[in-house]
Amino acid sequence: MAATAPSCYKDLKVMSHSFKSIALVGRPADLRVAECMLSLAAHFREQGLRALVDPGVTLAFPPDSVVPCPERSFAERADLIIAIGGDGTLLYAARLVAEHSVPLLGINRGRLGFLTDISPNSMLEDVDNVLAGRYSEDPRSVLAARLEKSGGGSLRALALNDVVVNKWETGRTMDFETSINGRFVNSHGGDGMVIATATGSTAYALSCGGPIVEPDLDVWVMAPISPHTLSDRPIVVRAGSMIQLRMSDRFESRGQVTCDGSALGELEQGDDLYVEAADAQVTLLHPPGYDYYRLLRSKLHWGRGAYGGKNDGRADRIDDGRAGGNDGGRAGRTED
Repeated sequence: MAATAPSCYKDLKVMSHSFKSIALVGRPADLRVAECMLSLAAHFREQGLRALVDPGVTLAFPPDSVVPCPERSFAERADLIIAIGGDGTLLYAARLVAEHSVPLLGINRGRLGFLTDISPNSMLEDVDNVLAGRYSEDPRSVLAARLEKSGGGSLRALALNDVVVNKWETGRTMDFETSINGRFVNSHGGDGMVIATATGSTAYALSCGGPIVEPDLDVWVMAPISPHTLSDRPIVVRAGSMIQLRMSDRFESRGQVTCDGSALGELEQGDDLYVEAADAQVTLLHPPGYDYYRLLRSKLHWGRGAYGGKNDGRADRIDDGRAGGNDGGRAGRTED
């Protein structure tokens, strides 16, 4: 029996979706981003398509070349959202559509970008392939964070990459406990904890020594940040688990909870942070040629050979500039 293709290779299918209204998300103040946005808007107009942009950036476009639309309404009026910038831009766009079925396409104008996998050099060709239905769909799971305050009330947010608890005071460790599905796991001392999806495994969790996880795998990573105890190591848990984090009652410490880099609130003594699977998911679109391992080689400089920095010949054939990505370290959430 012939072996099936690995899951990290997205099978290309001709889709029947019709993209008539396309929202553009980016910061035109960055001239590189503005160049791409202007080019896309003109390209769509030639094809009789509507380009939606937030009213706050319409002045960057020629008159009548785009349709003003508040970003909060993109998910209701757009058939497709294109994020131009770094992974931070795509994560922002993901928050706009996380509870809707609008797919996302990322064009890389950031530093690394593990999520924005289209190169500006092939932008129009790749976008045209997507508009023609030649693309693969890549559904990604989303985390739901709930911060329960001891004084009453709760704060909620979604995260495509990760939910992070960071210490508040510089120079002091944070002491907290974790449980999974009601079972005590560990008492931690350090700078905090990253709870990442497979998508977010190449972001902050990677800089904490966490593993790289194929996006197709239904698992999460719990990675301690600068743990005081060397035995406190990252662990991989089943997606859909209920993860609880609580400050230790024995020490005075507090932390800040962020979801994909956006602040959710402070975690203080008596508060509980719960992280579980969200009902929502985010669907990324990839043009022909998408390969997750090529993305890793391109962004992490794998396959370059062992002598004098020269590659082994294979990298020349496969690292063609199409790979994008989700920044290793925090840049994936903070840039753009």
